[in-house]
Amino acid sequence: MDLWLTVVWVAFLVVTLGTIVKRKEPHIYVANWFLLSFIITVALLHVVNNLSIPVSIFGSKSVQVFSGVQDAMVQWWYGHNAVGFFLTAGFLGMMYYFVPKQAGRPVYSYKLSIIHFWALIFLYIWAGPHHLHYTALPDWAATLGMVFSVILWMPSWGGMINGLMTLSGAWDKIRTDPIMRMMVISLGFYGMSTFEGPMMSIRAVNSLSHYTDWTIGHVHSGALGWNGMITFAALYFLVPKLWNRERLHSMAAVNWHFWLATIGIVLYAASMWVTGIMEGLMWREVDANGFLVNSFADTVAAKYPMYVVRALGGVMYLTGAIIMAWNLWMTAFGRVRTAAVATPAE
Repeated sequence: MDLWLTVVWVAFLVVTLGTIVKRKEPHIYVANWFLLSFIITVALLHVVNNLSIPVSIFGSKSVQVFSGVQDAMVQWWYGHNAVGFFLTAGFLGMMYYFVPKQAGRPVYSYKLSIIHFWALIFLYIWAGPHHLHYTALPDWAATLGMVFSVILWMPSWGGMINGLMTLSGAWDKIRTDPIMRMMVISLGFYGMSTFEGPMMSIRAVNSLSHYTDWTIGHVHSGALGWNGMITFAALYFLVPKLWNRERLHSMAAVNWHFWLATIGIVLYAASMWVTGIMEGLMWREVDANGFLVNSFADTVAAKYPMYVVRALGGVMYLTGAIIMAWNLWMTAFGRVRTAAVATPAE
């Protein structure tokens, strides 16, 4: 599977680089910078994380190069930077292209977008060790990850502000355009999750949050709120153009999708925040003799109501996505067609 993934990824790189090489516009817009960094860094992560030594003649068996705490470090160097480049850099490339397009405005500050790019690329790659506080990893390495994570908050919010301020002079679109609302809410979730992540990397906070559902709430507010919403908005923007349609089949359905997804994410993430903090506090509660007060089963039972809320939020989010799939299918293959262009004979 790793070999097939490599083939697909190299093909992706060739198509992207080929498009850039054949461009007519001399300048390479910053969205392409983010996209290329995403492709190259994920490839690097994939290669290093999968370094192994064959121990059979046909390579059907192999052993990993890394073991013990080195393996943990490499795994989290991969894990967090997959978030940083797969789920952040690639989607920021989408944001820098689609938000100005939908708003009908140039990006608020091109200079800020360049600062955002270089600061993010340099800082993100160091953040992985913050997942390994209170482990066999040396303190200096975990602290390094924590410090770079906290510094990372600044360029992340620079990108969020740049995206939101692109709407300067077009704020009325939030009221009238549900696709624009999706883009704005995605930027809001990007800003929130990139504040929450650095906060959770701080050792004192991490001692409460690690291994709990708070981490799940953090990940899903970013994945569903930031990545999901910007993807939905991009699809709504692209499909009419790809299938040469005047408009989407139903803007009312887009509005329903927006509210179902937004409320669903809030229910999902908030329930996990509450559950996670409760879980962390229950795990560290001890009696006068220093014994744990709660068993693991006690924490599972206490979480049940919030898991019901989480399930409801997930179902709402999924329902919105199904409505989108129907809307896009009807846009592409339904009865709505581009108005015919009159010919000279007519």
